[in-house]
Amino acid sequence: MSDKDYTVRAMHCDHLATEEEVYQVLLRATEPLTNAWERLARAKRIGIKINQDKHPDGHVTHAGMLQQLVCDKVVRATLRLLRERTTAEIICTDVSFYAMYNGTDAIETASALPALKEYGVEYVVGHQTPTKIYPVPGGGQMFSQYLLPESAVEVDEFVSLAKMKNHAFMGVTLSLKNLFGLMPAEPRGHARTYYHHLVRMPYMLADLGRIFAPTLNIIDGLVGQSGQEWGNGLDESPAVVANALVAGDHTIATDACVAWLMGHDPQSDWLTPPFHRDRNSLKVAAEGGFGTVDLEQIDFETDVERPLGAFYANLTDSMEIVHSWQRTTCEQGLFYRDHRQDLVDQYAGQYVLLQEGQVRWHDETSDLQQSRRKLSGDKPEQAMYLKFVDPEEAENEHFNVYERGLARFDGERLRA
Repeated sequence: MSDKDYTVRAMHCDHLATEEEVYQVLLRATEPLTNAWERLARAKRIGIKINQDKHPDGHVTHAGMLQQLVCDKVVRATLRLLRERTTAEIICTDVSFYAMYNGTDAIETASALPALKEYGVEYVVGHQTPTKIYPVPGGGQMFSQYLLPESAVEVDEFVSLAKMKNHAFMGVTLSLKNLFGLMPAEPRGHARTYYHHLVRMPYMLADLGRIFAPTLNIIDGLVGQSGQEWGNGLDESPAVVANALVAGDHTIATDACVAWLMGHDPQSDWLTPPFHRDRNSLKVAAEGGFGTVDLEQIDFETDVERPLGAFYANLTDSMEIVHSWQRTTCEQGLFYRDHRQDLVDQYAGQYVLLQEGQVRWHDETSDLQQSRRKLSGDKPEQAMYLKFVDPEEAENEHFNVYERGLARFDGERLRA
């Protein structure tokens, strides 16, 4: 019996394995997660978030399996395990990007729906059902509270079932980033661009990790994807046949082990690949006391060798401009803090975009309708900070994040 707080197992599983073979590998990978299974066995309601939302017309496959979403074999194996080892009601909640922004039917974009129906799992479209504001345990690292679907939060235990992929913005997208798919948008909450924002996102992902605190985290690495999270599946986002399944009892520890298996250093940070664009959200969470990125602190065993394939994140902009965006986002966040009352007097109840201390755009809704790249006009190197002007500042944005962000630039030489 290990005395370490976290347990993660990575096991070889051929991507062409049968559904039964996948189940048997996942059974062995999850067997050592005794604390997780004890908690799940006691639960009356279990929530699960699956990386599974995309319109069928946009599905990218490799060797007959979904490349960008959790493949059917892994979904079924996970649900079978949960049914065999628990007696709980299981609720799968997702917030469909395509339904919110493209007007498609959320049921049509749910690739896991046939398996959910087969195993008697309720499927809830999170932005169409009741939502509530939930505080972050410990006060949060970016905000103190978030609007989330009740069906996802008000459960006894939670499961994150994710895909092994790189992410052009966040470096990797695994069990933690998977939780971002539970964020409702307008008209109930902020548009996703409010959170999918330079500087903010690593910290808000850490906050989501604390709110959901998944008891069981499973990563589908049969076929993964490099480059970025979506794309055409060709040169910009090639398939990586990793032939692996990973399971762990903490989202940060699990993702740290997976990032390491992908060939990345989970203890590295911004400006070290694959974290080209922003901070490493896993390290941010660990700095806040949630989990660890130190593999020596994890009961980690693997029968697959590192690296599992050619994993990398696409660099979509020059490092000079990313550097400028990081610095000026911090500057504008602090400008808002220091001039909040003036902005409240003029823009209360609206969203503003701040650039160089000026309001370049304002509206009652947060959906920008166009890229900040265009809205930045003739100052493309100057970031645009999006903020809801709330006289009460109920979300309690932690502006010290921006102070620490600026401190990174003190005496630092620009790396091209």
